[in-house]
Amino acid sequence: MKSRIYLMLIGFATFTGATFNLAKYAVQYFSPASAAAWRFGIAALVMVLILGFKKQIKVKIIKIHWKMYILLGIIGIFAFNAFFFLGMQYTSPLNGALIMGTNPLVTALFAYFILKNPITKQQMLGISFALIGVILVLTQGSLEIIQTLSISKGDLLILAGNLCWALYGVLGRKYLKGSSSMETTTYTMIIGSLCLVILTAFSPSPQPLSHVTSSAWGAILFMALFTSVLGYLWWNKGMATIGASNTSLFFNLVPVVTMILSILTGALITVPQVIGTCLVILGVLTASDFLRLRKKQKVSASV
Repeated sequence: MKSRIYLMLIGFATFTGATFNLAKYAVQYFSPASAAAWRFGIAALVMVLILGFKKQIKVKIIKIHWKMYILLGIIGIFAFNAFFFLGMQYTSPLNGALIMGTNPLVTALFAYFILKNPITKQQMLGISFALIGVILVLTQGSLEIIQTLSISKGDLLILAGNLCWALYGVLGRKYLKGSSSMETTTYTMIIGSLCLVILTAFSPSPQPLSHVTSSAWGAILFMALFTSVLGYLWWNKGMATIGASNTSLFFNLVPVVTMILSILTGALITVPQVIGTCLVILGVLTASDFLRLRKKQKVSASV
């Protein structure tokens, strides 16, 4: 059972890693709000059709959890994607992925305060590694930027989105225990996409819809079907099955996927970004049980 969950989460990380490059391309043709609205409007429609086809629309569940669906829809769909797409206008795909790569550590902190999950010394060490890595990426290793705190607006927006995404997972874990991953995904998407549609009215797109290329629509469709529908379903399934902290660890694969795609598309990768990537991944692995499990396996093999 767990191996299947792990495969799902690897798929989620792969789709999410590709999303940073696709979002960077999409916001050349759509406003951040309209790109997110199209993505989640399509995704929400697909989810409602799936839920209806499986006859899993339960009025009782909606009545019990409707307040939390609204809250999580605003935090995890609307706010996260508003910050994400707006941030991608001003920062690189790799920077965005690396900032989101700290999500396991942010989730661990939220889980500590909200779910009362303890934070070990190993996790604190991992948090330190990851924060150093992110700071290195954000500042490009420049002492002048560190001293003046002159960090890109796009990076700060992605950081805000990261906080929203972590909060979405932890609150859902605490308050939606009676809701299936499909129900949680569907109803929060409906709320979030409606909010994004409203926001679209106040943010004109850089191109009229008639001038949007088929590849830009393809990017939106990929993000809607793979990252949003499959990705959110698999993410919420992981949250419900193996917990918030363990599920969020799979975010460490996201910067790797984004970096590979950035290299393939000809983007310039700097030394601070490479070092920052390594530190973020090291931090996540250190904070997780991965290294501890490896040690146990070696001890068992030697006995």
